[in-house]
Amino acid sequence: MTSATATENPLLIGQGLPPFDKIKPEHIVPGITQLIGELDTELSNLEANLTPTWEGLVEPLTRIGERISWSWGIVGHLMGVKNSPELREAYQTVQPQVIQFFNKLGQSKPIYQAFKAIQDGNLWETLEPAQKRIVESAIKDAELSGVGLEGEQRERFNEIQLELGELSTKFSNNVLDATKAFKLKLTTPEEIDGLPSSLLSLAAQTARAEGEENATEQAGPWIITLDLPSYGPFLKYSTNRDLREKVYKASISKASGGEWDNNPLIKRILELRTEQAKLLGYNTYAEISLSNKMASSVEEIETLLEELRSVSYQAAKQDLEAIKVFAQTDEIKHWDVSFWAEKLREAKFNFTAEELRPYFPFPQVLEGLFQLAKRIFGVTITAADGQAPIWQEDVKYFQIADEQGNTIAYFYLDAYSRPAEKRGGAWMDVCIGRAKIQQDGKVITRLPVAYLTCNQTPPVDDKPSLMTFDEVNTLFHEFGHGLQHMLTEVDYAGAAGINNVEWDAVELPSQFMENWCYDRNTLMGMAKHYQTGEPLPEHYYQKLLAARNFMSGSAMLRQVHFSLLDLELHYRYQPDGDQTPQQVRDRIAQNTTILPPLPEDAFLCSFGHIFAGGYAAGYYSYKWAEVLSADAFAAFEEVGLEDEAAIASTGQRFRETVLALGGSLHPMEVFKAFRGREPETEALLRHSGLLQAA
Repeated sequence: MTSATATENPLLIGQGLPPFDKIKPEHIVPGITQLIGELDTELSNLEANLTPTWEGLVEPLTRIGERISWSWGIVGHLMGVKNSPELREAYQTVQPQVIQFFNKLGQSKPIYQAFKAIQDGNLWETLEPAQKRIVESAIKDAELSGVGLEGEQRERFNEIQLELGELSTKFSNNVLDATKAFKLKLTTPEEIDGLPSSLLSLAAQTARAEGEENATEQAGPWIITLDLPSYGPFLKYSTNRDLREKVYKASISKASGGEWDNNPLIKRILELRTEQAKLLGYNTYAEISLSNKMASSVEEIETLLEELRSVSYQAAKQDLEAIKVFAQTDEIKHWDVSFWAEKLREAKFNFTAEELRPYFPFPQVLEGLFQLAKRIFGVTITAADGQAPIWQEDVKYFQIADEQGNTIAYFYLDAYSRPAEKRGGAWMDVCIGRAKIQQDGKVITRLPVAYLTCNQTPPVDDKPSLMTFDEVNTLFHEFGHGLQHMLTEVDYAGAAGINNVEWDAVELPSQFMENWCYDRNTLMGMAKHYQTGEPLPEHYYQKLLAARNFMSGSAMLRQVHFSLLDLELHYRYQPDGDQTPQQVRDRIAQNTTILPPLPEDAFLCSFGHIFAGGYAAGYYSYKWAEVLSADAFAAFEEVGLEDEAAIASTGQRFRETVLALGGSLHPMEVFKAFRGREPETEALLRHSGLLQAA
């Protein structure tokens, strides 16, 4: 087989912005196969000629790691946003080779010993804190990659890695396919009673995409899907209880039977993780997970979760009671909660979530977000469309400049839901990381580039994307992740941005940014009616504030439920024991849900965070980091949110610590550098309106 050049196969370029306009699924198998062959040779050469120094070990190793993650990162990104049968097939064909290469890299004894030599040698004292953290985490990563295993144990470990890779891809594909497969076609006025026009126009647009070319918002037909912008509003507003039940049950049971059944995958994943932990000398997978987290033990996490559970359980119980009283019935079923909660919220605060949509057109929300970034962090964000190839025509590209006008970062934003090819949820991913690198004989700073992906309501007909307040929150959240990647000042790739940041601290900047959605200046600056330009009326702002903690006990209890379930499955559950994962969930639900899950509730079958994402034994990170983020936001409240100068100087401190230091210091040190003390739970309970309950 002859080698291809980078001009023939764009996946072999290995640096710079991905040429999305040229990459095709047929490039993947030959490109990745050839790349791995080349890197294999480079790795063997490095192993044979190692010097245990930064230049002799870390730099060449970083170059190898970055080349594979550049090419494979593009493929993974496309799997999330542009999924297709051809892409899947190519991905699944080469995924085993990629995993094998990472195993080889992680299990290289010469490299591991060279890292140990740096740590134990005279060089150690000359390294900067960021360099030391990179070396320490490389040693730990090698140990968790099985560097200490020999013979049959190593072979078994590698088999497990391969199988886990396949299972997580299959899990994710099953959820996507099961979501895509459900379509509820509505044709009569009775079936659409109560539905807002924003949902009807989206449902008619979906119907047109499904071949009903004459579908309109007024006359239908309308198609409801399990995609959140469709499913969420349907459960909230449909007055047709039978249809709500149908949609709710379809959602909770997705990927739990037939050709997309994730149940056997879940059992197998948990079995393999337990076996892997034992091979590495741990008792449980949770211990592996916590070996590189900020939290020190399962007990420490459970103590925090129990504090939040006991406070939120009582509040959630009161939430349900209030719904029953309002609905004048004791017969509240799961598919009624969203509907009656919305009706109660409308009655109590006198506005509907839909009424706010016209005030949040996407372009304006973005403008408001960028104004906020300028106000608190001193950065300027401008459109840079056309400067980077994109994978879909709606994708936007932006650049970020500092106070002096120097460009310091870029990001892509893929905002709208596309259920046929894009997985649900929202995420930030790394396209290019910041680093000092050699280029044409001189040292330059490579600028970071981020992918920000959301799944908000798309523009419909001639209207812009009109966002719900929840969608606004989500955008701010992902942008917070992006800021940590883009505003880093660390020059070593291994600790720049989110690299080497303990997983349970990663959500700090993202959840911190959500708080600004309720800040008067920020909200009033962006909430303007898309047709008249009139600002959000004051009474709406007051209602939003008043409604902020409506059902917040239920929302917190739900997160505690997921967190405890995840820990239990990775810490106490025995794959060969007498309980199935589903039974474990039912047991955990006894004191973490007010309405126990239905018998057909197979939530675990679509819990991609822990079975197809990086959150295994780490879902608690959301709550852990929320304590940090609420406390960080409290620093701004303490200086006064109306005091622009104080906000700017506090923002500067946040930027210089939380955003700039990345993974160069332990997150507790970073937090203390910003806050001057360790975090406290008081701010989180206060923001959630649960302080009095505690």
